[in-house]
Amino acid sequence: MSRKIKCLIIDDEPIGRKIIENYVSQISFLDLVASCEDAFEAMDILQQQLIVLLFSDIQMPKINGLELVGSLPSSPMVIFITAHENFAIKGFDTGAIDYLLKPVSFDRFLKAVNKARQQIELRESNAPSSSEKIRDFIFLKVDNKLIKIQYKNILYIESVQDYIKVFFGEGKILCYSTMKAIEEKLPSDQFFRIHNSYIIRFDAIKLLMGNTVELINGTSLPVSKSHKDKLFAVLQINNK
Repeated sequence: MSRKIKCLIIDDEPIGRKIIENYVSQISFLDLVASCEDAFEAMDILQQQLIVLLFSDIQMPKINGLELVGSLPSSPMVIFITAHENFAIKGFDTGAIDYLLKPVSFDRFLKAVNKARQQIELRESNAPSSSEKIRDFIFLKVDNKLIKIQYKNILYIESVQDYIKVFFGEGKILCYSTMKAIEEKLPSDQFFRIHNSYIIRFDAIKLLMGNTVELINGTSLPVSKSHKDKLFAVLQINNK
């Protein structure tokens, strides 16, 4: 394997994170993308980057490591690192490559990492050259839950002060986010910001009339002057 393995650490204990960060820094073929204190922070990273190896604690507030890994449709290689041996069976049931008990020695950590490396090399050798999956979903934080949303189900998104409303054919959800943050996470070839307060999915457009967009569910939304020319350009429409 010529390239480094992108990895992510999740542990709500600062000391635990520091120990694993130190171990990772000593292994030349690992590339630490981020070190997170909870599952929500980690989910943001997992949405934005292709993480190959995940080091995760299990007992964490709100969402534990088992729940996080179980919620991922295409999970990275996982090594659980925990002080609780009674979760081992459930840990391996998620497909984890190893299960380490704290305090973890560097030798034991290295053994687990080498096992993961072998599995990753085997998996990549059997995969087609264009093996990176194109994500077709996003996880949104609603209350204390992470809800998986398929891009194809989103009609539009509306800004409401410090929150956003995400509208579907069957309803809507309200989650804490800025428009800028959600816009950066959505694929630009599927979504477009037509107004400071609205983002639409291209495939949800039914018709354009003046400074208004009508969606397939009958909803009409305003298109601001500053966004109209760019929208027409992206849609390859002559606005003369």
